Amino acid sequence: MMPTPGKCRPRNSKGEIMRLVCLRLAILPAVSAILFSATCFAADQDTAVTSVGEIQAKIQYCQDCHGPSGQGYPGFSPIPRIAGQTTKYMETQLLAFIELRRDANASMSKVHVLSVPMRTALAAHFSDLDPEPIGDGPKELVAAGRKIYAEGIPEANVPACSACHGPEAKGKAQISRLAGQLYPYTVKELDGWVKERGHDPGKADIASVMTPIAHALSHSQIAAVAAYLSYLK
Repeated sequence: MMPTPGKCRPRNSKGEIMRLVCLRLAILPAVSAILFSATCFAADQDTAVTSVGEIQAKIQYCQDCHGPSGQGYPGFSPIPRIAGQTTKYMETQLLAFIELRRDANASMSKVHVLSVPMRTALAAHFSDLDPEPIGDGPKELVAAGRKIYAEGIPEANVPACSACHGPEAKGKAQISRLAGQLYPYTVKELDGWVKERGHDPGKADIASVMTPIAHALSHSQIAAVAAYLSYLK
């Protein structure tokens, strides 16, 4: 029986249902293709090959503050040594700046533009550098700092620094190298650990391990350890 002109066919007719099903089946592959392309594009942005020229430009930018050999700058606002640092530690700290788990100054706030391959390349470059330490700590504090580093402070529940950072303070994986680190920088970091590192409980990372230790150390003890580390090769 033909439908009356001017009237719509029932919405629940078998023909209409089949038409809608076919339409949806035709649309789904197109939508999936679009979503897949978008996902791949985002992934490509993170894994795209970084050119030598781009890497060199970023290295130069880092050297402007950290020094040509990554040895750091011990001025009024100390800039840390990154030479010889473990690659994993450098990568995780760059990510910590990006995710705001570490406070960043004007220069370091720009790290959010670094892709994953660029962060890896920068970490590898500075990890391979090994300049002589500046050795800027008070020499009269070195002996006390060596003892704390090797033995800890049992009465204050402070473990030996060497237990994690190694006997030569060269670190491993996500545990930082401390050997040759600038005296004022180490003092500043340990004195203000909660402000500088791991200050967001919702984004806790390996830095939180140091929080109770930093709290247990007095300023004079921190200064002694920092002096000792500043001379280590």
